[in-house]
Amino acid sequence: MTKMSGAEAILACLKEEGVDVMFGLPGGVLLPLYDAIYSSDIRHILVRHEQGAAHAADGYARATGKVGVCLATSGPGATNLVTGIATAYMDSVPMVAMTGQVATSLIGRDAFQEADITGITMPVTKHSYLLRSAKEIPKAFREAFYIARSGRPGPVLIDLPRDITVEEIEFSYPEIHLPGYQPSVKVHQMQIKKAAKALVEAERPVIYAGGGIRYAEAHLELFELAVRLNAPVTTTLMGVGCFPEENPLSLGMLGMHGTKYANYAMQEADIILAVGARFDDRVTGSIATFAPKAKIIHIDIDPAEIGKNVRVDIPVVGDAKNALSEMLKHVSPRPRTAWNDKVDYWKKEFPLRYVMSEEVIKPQFVVEKICELSPDAIIVTEVGQNQMWAAQFFTHKDPRRFISSGGLGTMGYGLPAAIGAKVGRPDCEVVDIAGDGSIQMNIQELATAVLNDIPVKVAILNNGVLGMVRQWQELFFCERYSHTTLGSCPDFVKLAEAYGALGLRATKPSEVEDVIKEGLASDKPTVMDFVVHSKEMVSPMVPAGASLEEIMQLEG
Repeated sequence: MTKMSGAEAILACLKEEGVDVMFGLPGGVLLPLYDAIYSSDIRHILVRHEQGAAHAADGYARATGKVGVCLATSGPGATNLVTGIATAYMDSVPMVAMTGQVATSLIGRDAFQEADITGITMPVTKHSYLLRSAKEIPKAFREAFYIARSGRPGPVLIDLPRDITVEEIEFSYPEIHLPGYQPSVKVHQMQIKKAAKALVEAERPVIYAGGGIRYAEAHLELFELAVRLNAPVTTTLMGVGCFPEENPLSLGMLGMHGTKYANYAMQEADIILAVGARFDDRVTGSIATFAPKAKIIHIDIDPAEIGKNVRVDIPVVGDAKNALSEMLKHVSPRPRTAWNDKVDYWKKEFPLRYVMSEEVIKPQFVVEKICELSPDAIIVTEVGQNQMWAAQFFTHKDPRRFISSGGLGTMGYGLPAAIGAKVGRPDCEVVDIAGDGSIQMNIQELATAVLNDIPVKVAILNNGVLGMVRQWQELFFCERYSHTTLGSCPDFVKLAEAYGALGLRATKPSEVEDVIKEGLASDKPTVMDFVVHSKEMVSPMVPAGASLEEIMQLEG
């Protein structure tokens, strides 16, 4: 055993867990910990807002598969993490968030910058700890990282009162012992056999894959099963990239802004194999009319998700990789059928499309050009129309190269998440596809990128409006554009330059390719401002509450 302060013990725990980077912002109660960080070889990246720290840790985790780590001081520092923690929770992202807290003797006395952060975050964490003694540090950190990365991943919070960071302890890192926490990993063999038999006997199978494929690293098993069954595959927003979209069996994304052919296939299928997906409302449309002809097999590591939103005929609780590996043992190759021909017909008749212009930049064209010029880039998105265009018009083929806030739909997510992704995978090109509304919510993190030499690229689809909300106002509120017009403020090129980044702009289609090439060639953080038309809409679209087959084609 080694004697050390609580602050030093925290860093020793992080080293034991293989942490090499954390994102944070200091404050008074964290001074002992930050003093220890000064002498540590763990990289600390100073953000400009605590929400940026949480999103950066999230982006790092999604890009690498490791646990992301963020750190904030007490009170407002801790509460500023909440949106980022909730984002990670909704999308099952492994994260450990550390927060400073007032001294244990002051807890509950409304001390300066005191906040009950464990209470505040209880609904959006897998677990949380309020430590009362430095002796609790090793056990809490050992458990926190295990809980964050195991089962269905998610964020765990550790609240650190100031006095425990200066208290001395004899440090040793414990073995894990959590008898009350035993996530299901192994699958029930009888259920697997039932599911395999139903798939083999089906005439119109569809595989519906979600983010659970990514976290289980089950994309190769998914691919093999789909090819063996000749079954078309559609993905959720979180599952984008888990099945290569250039493959003929790919249906792309389904749901509200999914492809027509994915939605039609779901409605006509006689069996749906759902893996690591949760049948959320953006996918199902009207639940009463969702997949009316299909039996549903649902594989998920979280038993609470099975049957939560839709009826399930064959439930399978367990890890997606394990489940698909076992299923492959019972599935023989099957030839193409009339079902494949019908799906191919839909794909030919109803492709994703937009009307190209020689005068006005189309946002879809920008995304396609980024894909053409950097097909292996990690694509991070903000939230809104930009997010949907990035999902639709970039050809995704890698499970860890599309990063987006799905469940919570957090505006301001993209830039700090892109920073985290670039830190985690520095050899990859990282491009944040953004809207001019969303990017401004955390644009101060350009300073983080510049001062830490993190050369992320930002492509702003600048339409001067809050595009997705405006689209709904145009379609469903008689074009009454209540407070969705942003105007031409700020000048993003000048703003980028003020931060020390490179700023570029394209105002007509002929300039788009040159701007992207120059931006990608840059060795510094770069903002590419593409001025697009405010009336361009995301298409197709299923109106809220409508059935999937009621999907509309909208012309911009």
